[in-house]
Amino acid sequence: MKAFLFLFLSVVTFCNAQSPYPQNYFTSPLDITLVLSGTFAELRSNHFHSGLDIKTKGKVGFKTYASAEGYVSRIKISRYGYGKALYITHPNGYTTVYAHLQKFAPKIEAYVKKQQYKKETFELELFPKAEELKISSKEVIAYTGNTGGSGGPHLHFEIRDQQERPINPMLFGFDIKDTTNPVVHELYGYPLSEGSHINGETSRVKIRIIKLPNGQYKSEQITAFGTIGFGVISTDRQDFASNKNGVSFITTFFNGSKSLEVDFKRFSFDETKHLNRYIDYAYFFETKKRIQKLFIESNNPLKLLKSHAAQGMVSIEDDTNSIYKISINDFKDNKSDLSIPIQGLKKELPEVEPDALNLRHIIANEETILEKDNISVQIFKDSFYEDVAINFEVTNDTLKLHEPIFPLQKSMNINFDISQYKNSDKDQLFIGSVSRYGNKLYYTPTKKRGNTLTARTKYLGHYTLGIDDENPKIKTINFKNGSWISNYRYLKIKISDQISGIKNYRATINGQWILMEYDTKTQTLTHDFNDKIITDTKNNLKIIVTDNVGNSTTFETTFYRK
Repeated sequence: MKAFLFLFLSVVTFCNAQSPYPQNYFTSPLDITLVLSGTFAELRSNHFHSGLDIKTKGKVGFKTYASAEGYVSRIKISRYGYGKALYITHPNGYTTVYAHLQKFAPKIEAYVKKQQYKKETFELELFPKAEELKISSKEVIAYTGNTGGSGGPHLHFEIRDQQERPINPMLFGFDIKDTTNPVVHELYGYPLSEGSHINGETSRVKIRIIKLPNGQYKSEQITAFGTIGFGVISTDRQDFASNKNGVSFITTFFNGSKSLEVDFKRFSFDETKHLNRYIDYAYFFETKKRIQKLFIESNNPLKLLKSHAAQGMVSIEDDTNSIYKISINDFKDNKSDLSIPIQGLKKELPEVEPDALNLRHIIANEETILEKDNISVQIFKDSFYEDVAINFEVTNDTLKLHEPIFPLQKSMNINFDISQYKNSDKDQLFIGSVSRYGNKLYYTPTKKRGNTLTARTKYLGHYTLGIDDENPKIKTINFKNGSWISNYRYLKIKISDQISGIKNYRATINGQWILMEYDTKTQTLTHDFNDKIITDTKNNLKIIVTDNVGNSTTFETTFYRK
């Protein structure tokens, strides 16, 4: 019996030692079945997703529990991004993050509101001391919501290490039922060297794939020569959700030898922008689909990519036969394999047409200034990942700076000289990006210094001057001027600005600042009378709203409460 017990404990110890992450330390932040709308490290706009998006049945208000004991180390409230977010640091060194919250638990809510009223701001960031907001395991800390940049009610949940690197929470023992293999949607080939080609093509080529009766995949046979690489569009689905999520692990093989691994278990926030180097950025601009390139291009620092041979690229010689294989796993080790038979066949290629004469050549490791008429563009060193040739045209007040098919690592400065405009108009001008089809102008954060407007942006595209000569609009939602609202808990106001957008707002009642939470999705300001700021019967509400170019509207009304 003792021998059996010793063997059992040894096995348990060995299994625990296999994982560097504690398996029974963190508990679920919700008391409902965990169903995901977003998985860890799946591909998002300009970043990898840093946590799990847990569905809340299309509703807000579910109790959110601390996943382990600790203390609230950070609180951030923003009208964008994570909305209302809590960060709890735990004794084992990890930090859990809970985002898009509707509201905090009473003791945290009181702490936050005290600071909001002290600083007279809705949006803030706080770093409580360890002894200020201690939290027990499974203590209710908040309620789920839909605040910030959320696309619908859910809880965004993260686990970060001591270096603030997000780690897949499923590595800590969170169990999401998944019995379905990942799906391979599309396959692409990339000729990568001079003289290389796939099926006679010298640029990206789509390769037909076939799903086999056993659930695996095979492509049509391709002909190729020279250095080539492959890219794939693939997703995964959990059992209780119909949405398409990201995968967990990709391995490629060339003639049986491992070529490249992509492991999505952890990344750093410094790396996340380089997702744009990992995907086919030009194809994403064209289709809004993300091809994952299974080879490592120059200046790609992503640590989730591990090369075993030639940066994941393969070399095909004439008159040879080879097999390239892609294995795609989800977290539960459901796997889909895709085999690609390759016949080496060298072909004579047509001459490559030279770049158009009007393209400007940008050397990536040098600073570049592009200038014409009243517009200049400052491109800083290492803004691009590689040397590029881009179109630069200026017509009146419109800049055509290629199409956004090349990703940038850094922002560039776009400058417009507005000295030719009337002084009365200068304060209402801004730089805007023109939509792809030219039917809409989007405000780009713009600074004015003398007669120069400057916008910082990471996107190529078309830019022009816009003018915002309209004041923001303000109107009441749930009451009218002079009405009694004694039975109301909330005071609601709608604010909007159709051109440059809302920059800030300020609300007072009888001259005293009041907290009004701003929901950008509904354009609603909301005051909670439970704040107990309002004690008078007659109340004069005054709201000042300012847009991004400085136009402001002052709104005043009166209501009564007992």
